[in-house]
This record gives sequence, structure tokens and C-alpha cells, in this order.
Amino acid sequence: MVHLNQPHSEAPRLYVVDDALFEQHRSRGAHPERPERLEAARRAIERCAAAGLALEHVASRDATDEELARVHAPRYLESLGRLSGHYAALDPDTYVVPRSVEAARRGAGAAVALVDAVIAGPGRLGVALLRPPGHHATRDAGMGFCLLNNVAVAARAALSSGLSRVAVVDFDVHHGNGTQDIFWDDPRVLFCSLHQWPFYPGTGAADELGGGDGAGYTVNVPLSDGATDAVYEAAFDELLLPVLDEYAPELILVSAGFDAHERDPMAAMKLSRAAYAAMGRRLAAMATAKARGRLAIFLEGGYDLTALESSLTAALLAASGCEAADDPAGGSVPPAPPAPPAQRAPISTRHRADLDRARRAALRRWTTL
Repeated sequence: MVHLNQPHSEAPRLYVVDDALFEQHRSRGAHPERPERLEAARRAIERCAAAGLALEHVASRDATDEELARVHAPRYLESLGRLSGHYAALDPDTYVVPRSVEAARRGAGAAVALVDAVIAGPGRLGVALLRPPGHHATRDAGMGFCLLNNVAVAARAALSSGLSRVAVVDFDVHHGNGTQDIFWDDPRVLFCSLHQWPFYPGTGAADELGGGDGAGYTVNVPLSDGATDAVYEAAFDELLLPVLDEYAPELILVSAGFDAHERDPMAAMKLSRAAYAAMGRRLAAMATAKARGRLAIFLEGGYDLTALESSLTAALLAASGCEAADDPAGGSVPPAPPAPPAQRAPISTRHRADLDRARRAALRRWTTL
């Protein structure tokens, strides 16, 4: 476990939830979703502490039956429960070993515990180092390495605690189909996703906008492969931030996958650690403006360990407003302010077309665009 410093009033505070049980979810053979990812994330937390963040441990716990039932169908929860203590596979990608279901339940509960801490304060920024990840788990099924949808369980818990508007921003390279499925018709949760397209799991087209009372509250930004830092910054500045500003969430949750990094072996995007710093900085500013600073970050994908460690570090330090951003070369550099659009690196024609397509779709609901 990470050694956690006692928080100091003069230092930015970061709530951290983690659990040794997450290490017990380990495939019998080689698999990209492996415990070493958690070790990389813990190193990122240590780097944040060294850079000046005051860490405060949030005790993890198991999700209750009621918390899980707000998100997942009874039949699926029953089937998952029968797998506890066994080896199994939900699909060719998604393994279960004897303690996987236990770890998943602990992860979902830890997500709720983090949100409770962020809402109660006095700190407002938190991170959950969770395994297995969650954003592909739908109401009725686990898939894509995911058993239970951690961010969805946390969002529904926040609504049950009295909040009325929660935003979920998903920048994992794979579309968060499970989160979209769960909140498809629920206007109390705004779901925004940036992801490589076309790509696994095959969902997340720009015209997937939600249905029923939730029509328009799903905002997808599908991006062609090779998207750069400049493309993601433009997606935030031109689409996601205006939508978030209009929605005015009381809490922002982030499905933080770091597999759009240029080093990641599972995808074909071209992000650097600076892109994750830029996203963290923008989301924190929006949380300060609209959500009393409440921002909770949940680990999803990211399969190159070096990229995961450096990108999570960059995102958290930028979100915290730490003056010195940790540098992988061993020094420190001040965080750069967002570049004006005219000063950004150029965006390719096809990526500009991606952004324009997503903007046209979102315009059906979000007039600020």
C-alpha cells in the first residue's frame, strides 16, 4: 500500500482510496489488465506527494446490495455472485479468478467512499485506484475487462445522497459503453466520452445521444486514430467544456483511462502526458466554477506502465493546482496555461471533421455550442 502523508492545511489535498484486495484479481496467464497497473498508479500517487500534494487515505469498503442494484440488473448480480470463488470468463477478454468478484465489489464500494469524501470535504479532489476497471460493464453484463461499473455505482450513490446533477467524463481510449447504457435515459447524469473510433466495443457514435428523458444527455466525441494533444484540447474547449458549463454539474466524475497515450499497446492515439495534464486542469477549473470543486477520478484503462504512471501523475498535479508539475527527467516545471486556439498545434482535416460531426450532434440539445 502507498504510504500516506498526513494532510497539511497549506498544501492541496488529495483523497486516495486503494485496497490490497485489488491485487488478487490476476489472470492465470498473460493479460494486459494486470496488478502491475496498480503498482504504476501507486507510484504516481507517491510522485504527487513528493511534488507537494497532501494525501489523505479514504477507507475502502464493499458496495452494498442496494448500491449495486441501483446500477445492475438482479439477474446479472446473481450470476456474478455464483462465480465468486471460481475461475471463469465472461467473454474472451474478461476473466474471473476466485477473488475477482470480491475485488469488484470492494472497488465499487471504494468508488462510493471516495465520492462521499469529496462531497463532504474539506478537500474536493479525489482519486480511486481500482481494479478491475468498470466502464464497459453494462446494466446486464460484464465485458471488456470489467465486472461492475464503478463510476456508475458512485454516480447513483451521489444522486441518492441528495445531488441532482452529476457529470461523468470518460477519456479512456475505448468508449464507455456500460456507463452510457446505464444512464441512457437519465438526465440526472450527463455522460461525455472521447474515444478512438471505430474501435472496441463498437459503440459511441456521435449520434448516440441518449433516449427518453435522457435524450441529449449523452455526448460522444468519436475520434479517428492518431489524435494528438491538440485534438483533445480542442474537443474539450469546443465541445465538452461548453456542455459542462451549460449543464452545471454538482459533481464531476472522471473515467480516467490512460490508453490513448502514444506508448500504449492497445490503441492508436498519440497523446503525451501533457494532454492528461491539460484535461485534468480543465476539469478541475470546471469543477471549481460549477461543482464547488468536487472532482473524483477513477482508474480505468492504461496498459503501458510508464505511460500510466506519468500520465496519472500529470493529471492529478494539474487538477490540484500544484505549482511544480513533476517531470519524468527528475526536475520540475511550472504547469503551462491552456494555449489559445490560434497557438495550438494544427489539427488534421479528418480530426477537424470528427469534432465538427460531434458538435453538430450535440447541438440538438446544447444550445451553448
